[in-house]
Amino acid sequence: MTASRAGTKGVPREQREQQILDIATAEFGARGYTHASLAEIARAAGVSKPLIYTYFGSRDGLHAACVRNAGESLVEAVARAQVVHGAQGKALATLTGIFHALDGRTQNWRIIYDSTLPRPSAAHDLARTYQDALNTMGSEGVAEVLSGAGIAAAEDHSLLLTWWFSIVSSTIAWWTDHPDHTPADMTERCLRVFTAIRQPARE
Repeated sequence: MTASRAGTKGVPREQREQQILDIATAEFGARGYTHASLAEIARAAGVSKPLIYTYFGSRDGLHAACVRNAGESLVEAVARAQVVHGAQGKALATLTGIFHALDGRTQNWRIIYDSTLPRPSAAHDLARTYQDALNTMGSEGVAEVLSGAGIAAAEDHSLLLTWWFSIVSSTIAWWTDHPDHTPADMTERCLRVFTAIRQPARE
């Protein structure tokens, strides 16, 4: 984790908790649940480990708070996009919502889809609730796209859903490596790329 020491002396508890959550989310997102360091989170936040236990109860309590913060904002953003009519417009609106929800915090996506979460565990179960909500909305969007093309095969739905998830995840990973781009930049870039793919090749 690269965050510098925050320093929280004299900061109200609510604000201090949010600082700790932001730093912890970055740590869990970067290193995964298994390898994240509570000592590093405390150091970067400028607090003691006992204070973290006082606020969040345990390492798992802190992780759960991070997952809830990340998951609620992502699910809400994607849910708002579902009111858009038309499969193509809905797909772009979904990406736009995700970009705004992840602006400056792409680690939120990684903490929800963390491959290091032990199974079975409460941590995995909690993350899975948000995965399921996001995946369900993605599945419904894919079904709408295929229905508009007269396609009903379950295998085609499965394949396109896999593509969609890969596109979203890869785009977020690219954005992590190019953090200077705004959500509007990302939306415009995706629209250009999608348009280019759909257009027939020039002779």
